[in-house]
Amino acid sequence: MAKQSIFGRISTLVRANINAMIDSAEDPQKMLDQLVRDYTNNIADAEAAIAETIGNLRLLERDHQEDVQAAAEWGSKALAASRRADEMRSAGNAADADKFDNLAKIALQRQISEEGQAKAAAPQIAAQTEVVDKLKDGLNGMKGKLEQLRTKRSELLARAKVAEAQNKVHDAIKSVNVLDPTSDIGRFEDKIRRQEALAQGKAELAASSLDAQFESLDDIGELTEVEARLAALKAGGSAQGALGAGAEPQAVPQQQLPQQNQQ
Repeated sequence: MAKQSIFGRISTLVRANINAMIDSAEDPQKMLDQLVRDYTNNIADAEAAIAETIGNLRLLERDHQEDVQAAAEWGSKALAASRRADEMRSAGNAADADKFDNLAKIALQRQISEEGQAKAAAPQIAAQTEVVDKLKDGLNGMKGKLEQLRTKRSELLARAKVAEAQNKVHDAIKSVNVLDPTSDIGRFEDKIRRQEALAQGKAELAASSLDAQFESLDDIGELTEVEARLAALKAGGSAQGALGAGAEPQAVPQQQLPQQNQQ
């Protein structure tokens, strides 16, 4: 029963679709590690069972060979006894001839017995040989699967490391992407642009305020001249005096002055 169980386990493991198992696993690496352990343990069990089966087969083969050899030896003894009986009978010694004929019969009986044992062992030997051959094939298949598992595990681990490295590179590139407006550099550049715009606005505002101040100075000068002329008139001064307090007066025709007094 144990041998049949080992043989069933070997058949199941050899027929296993490793790729399908990897695809359906939640964690392929853990699954592969477990499969490697299972295959290694089952290979050890299979080797022990196969060694025992081969040992039993060799015992059967040895016993069978001994039976065949014994049958041949008893056949030779029967032939020798029969010939000796014939010689005794030819010599007129019937009693000794019968004695050797009886020995020949006994030898033939032993020969038949040995041949029967050898014949009975032949099917067992054939069956055991078939089992051993299948177990050997299954064991070789399991060893091939184990190598496939190890290769697949190494491949997946290498691919996982490469993928991890690529992801780190992509994340690093993304974090310093100057074209990304959400990045730190993009936000800092936006802040600088706003500060530059604010400074430009303040400069324009300051320029317009300065112009307004110069315009107000002109207005003040004009009002000051008006006040000076008004003060001169109130003091009883003439228009000429009022003009003298301000800007340079224009020449007034003399002939017009009497007309103004008459009015």
